[in-house]
Amino acid sequence: MPGLNDSDGHIEQARELSLHAHATVFTGLFFREEIKAYYDSHGLPTPYEDTARRKTLPEQAEERILDAFELGAVGVQDWGRLFRKTSCGVAYAWGEADYNGHYGVRELCDICPPEQIARCAKAWKKPDPDEVTREARALGAVGDVEVNDRAIVVEGLDEPPRYYLQHGFGYQCHDRTKPHLYRQHGRAPIGWEAENGTDTR
Repeated sequence: MPGLNDSDGHIEQARELSLHAHATVFTGLFFREEIKAYYDSHGLPTPYEDTARRKTLPEQAEERILDAFELGAVGVQDWGRLFRKTSCGVAYAWGEADYNGHYGVRELCDICPPEQIARCAKAWKKPDPDEVTREARALGAVGDVEVNDRAIVVEGLDEPPRYYLQHGFGYQCHDRTKPHLYRQHGRAPIGWEAENGTDTR
């Protein structure tokens, strides 16, 4: 969160603590109206001008964290294992494949340990479109139900039924009207104006 825990000192402390953890996850803040209201009511400076339905973690913050963990340096592995998604870090700590099926969004995996990538790849299977469609319709999905190489794509379902499908199939489930953009990793577009990337659903 800008101004709260994103200083070089905070990142250095996280890097050092990562040596004592099974996994370290960096993620953004769900800066929604309720949280903004809390900030406002306590006279705190808000970290972002706008609220968003997704977590906010600007591109520059991600780059600073990756640089601190020296993930671009050849042969450097002096720090703990770092992940972009909580379920990925938890799954790694448990020695299991990610239950959210993030393996389908391959750019998420570019910082994952090879053994975790192999574990997730082995468990990740594209579900049968007919079975997905039946389940999605039973939950109230409208329009086309798509199963592509990255995710199940539906319309008309709020987050809980989408998560039900996602966890049940071990495969990402996205809302067609709220596409995921390449490299934003399912985050809010705040702080990613320079390179929003392409619509990947």
